[in-house]
Amino acid sequence: MQDESVTPEKQLDVASLWRLLNITRQLARPMELEAALSNVVEVARDVLAADRGTVFLYDQDRDELYLKVATAEEEIRFAADKGIAGECAQSRLCINVSDCYNDSRFNREIDQQTGYKTRCLLSVPLIGIDEELVGVLQVLNKQDDQVFGSVDEEIAMALGAQCAVTIQRANLIEEYREKERMERDLAIARDIQQGVFPDAMPSMNGYELAGWSQPAEETGGDIYDAIALDEHRVLILLGDATGHGIGPALCVTQVRSMCRMAARLQTGLEATMMHINDQLEADLSAGRFVTAFLGVLDARDNRVRYCAAGQAPMLYLKAGDDTVTLLNSTLMPLGIMPGLEVDNTESLQLEPGDLFVIMSDGIFEAHRGSELFGVERVCDFFLEHRELGAAELIGGLDGVLRKFMDGTPQADDMTVVVVKRIAG
Repeated sequence: MQDESVTPEKQLDVASLWRLLNITRQLARPMELEAALSNVVEVARDVLAADRGTVFLYDQDRDELYLKVATAEEEIRFAADKGIAGECAQSRLCINVSDCYNDSRFNREIDQQTGYKTRCLLSVPLIGIDEELVGVLQVLNKQDDQVFGSVDEEIAMALGAQCAVTIQRANLIEEYREKERMERDLAIARDIQQGVFPDAMPSMNGYELAGWSQPAEETGGDIYDAIALDEHRVLILLGDATGHGIGPALCVTQVRSMCRMAARLQTGLEATMMHINDQLEADLSAGRFVTAFLGVLDARDNRVRYCAAGQAPMLYLKAGDDTVTLLNSTLMPLGIMPGLEVDNTESLQLEPGDLFVIMSDGIFEAHRGSELFGVERVCDFFLEHRELGAAELIGGLDGVLRKFMDGTPQADDMTVVVVKRIAG
């Protein structure tokens, strides 16, 4: 026997609540954002007996609402205070419009773009966890030429709260997966970049050569290389691109490749630097450049002939001398302007026990609070430990730097190449 105290409106309300409970279980399933938005639209259409549905997501950075997924429309963006959806987002209240074309807030442009005629609509704010505005849900044209009533409004508000959490969860899943993908890509990029560093420095009678590089991020803007040209000569490269990360890593890897090609073609230092400069100038965006040391160590006359494009200071420690000579760059950095003129190279004579050290500025600019490690500390380290081998010097410098930084995150890439002449 039917309970006569239950009105048709209450029966509808109870039935709708049961449907909302079922829908809540459906929306609780983890899903990607696109699927979540599609489900929200379809559920809203079904529960509210609407012809169409639309979710406008809120872009907090741009303070805009934008259409990500709908049943028929393409993406549309507009200011978050415009139109009925904008008013709904601002007020965070349900807006029920029974005759859209007689409402001045209604934007007819969307209908004109899509060819659809909106008769009535229900606009609901999507408010998620921590009262975050996620977007606005709109359902259009109640079926059977009806208009949305007060029961529809209550159902829509209840549904909107659940939909907002569903979208938030889908966003988090998407962000997590994107972060995982980026971390995988960065790990691959790091492996590739680390793979271009020499496994071992070339062996040369009478010399020890060692190199080391530590990026500030997964990938770095520093590079070093050492290429045996023959049994007597080694080409040495150290490059430092502005910034650190994937972009600069690609840049200095390009520099290394060009140097190796120049070595194969037996191109001189001057021509190599000019060609690299012109290629970088053509490739790099404004404000980007590369500082680089490129030199040839020749064991026959114990000289290093080099060009230093913005790469300074370089350290020269003469055996038996208690001072460090700081060598300046010989050219402007690479990639700033075309037609760089390189007329000649500098030359440095190395005697037994002498040290020649090339470093990127990340070594000097390592910091602890506002205090920099500085050039003086670098010089003091090499003076104090000059009797060590080239590889031991680099290991010791790394330890001194870490002790000085005392847990401060590395701000810039660090790279060192040490050349030490020993008894031949």
